[in-house]
Amino acid sequence: MSENIAQKKINPATQQFLNIAEIREDVVVLRNGAMRGILMVSSINFALKSEEEQNAIVSSYVGFLNSIDFPIQIVIQSREMNIDHYLADLRIKEKEQMNELLKIQTAEYIQYISELVSMSRIMNKYFFIVVPYDFAEDHQKSFFSRMSELFQPVEMIRMKTEKFLEKKKGLIERMEKVLGGLQSMGLNATMLDTQGLIELYYNTYNPGMAATQKMAPIDKLRVD
Repeated sequence: MSENIAQKKINPATQQFLNIAEIREDVVVLRNGAMRGILMVSSINFALKSEEEQNAIVSSYVGFLNSIDFPIQIVIQSREMNIDHYLADLRIKEKEQMNELLKIQTAEYIQYISELVSMSRIMNKYFFIVVPYDFAEDHQKSFFSRMSELFQPVEMIRMKTEKFLEKKKGLIERMEKVLGGLQSMGLNATMLDTQGLIELYYNTYNPGMAATQKMAPIDKLRVD
């Protein structure tokens, strides 16, 4: 029993080490009250572009960086390809197949794809841009007002609705500016909603568990 108690003390919850106070209305709120919005961005095959197209992309990227007056974080994640949904659809089609030969070929194809992905460990790359909005950047507030927010305990950071919406508006304006710059380079991007944000952090900090235990929709989650 004493070993179990000691183990619990040695292995604290991951949440204690995260700088996240809450994820609310498609926004990540940090412990000091700062906000983060995250964009999921598509990719382009730069090597297959012509020289003129490459120069245009680089020029657009330089213009994009010069157009923003706030820092951004570019995050690239590599995850092992998950084709469970694809295989599930194939198994349904296998059962529905009336032609016996096609039924056998579908079963062999399912086995081939499963073994290929398992042996080759095919990876997918995901691209994200983190857009910040910090309390220190709110120039309308006095220095002492901003400092008082900095030293508030976590329990006091649960923002009132009016204050939260005010800061969220500033964050959304920045995210829309970043979206415009990405589109000028031929990239597609979308803002992660609350469900997407929670899944992103869940997959990031629990990669092993995320591969076998999928997270339920937030409206079905129960917190005791």
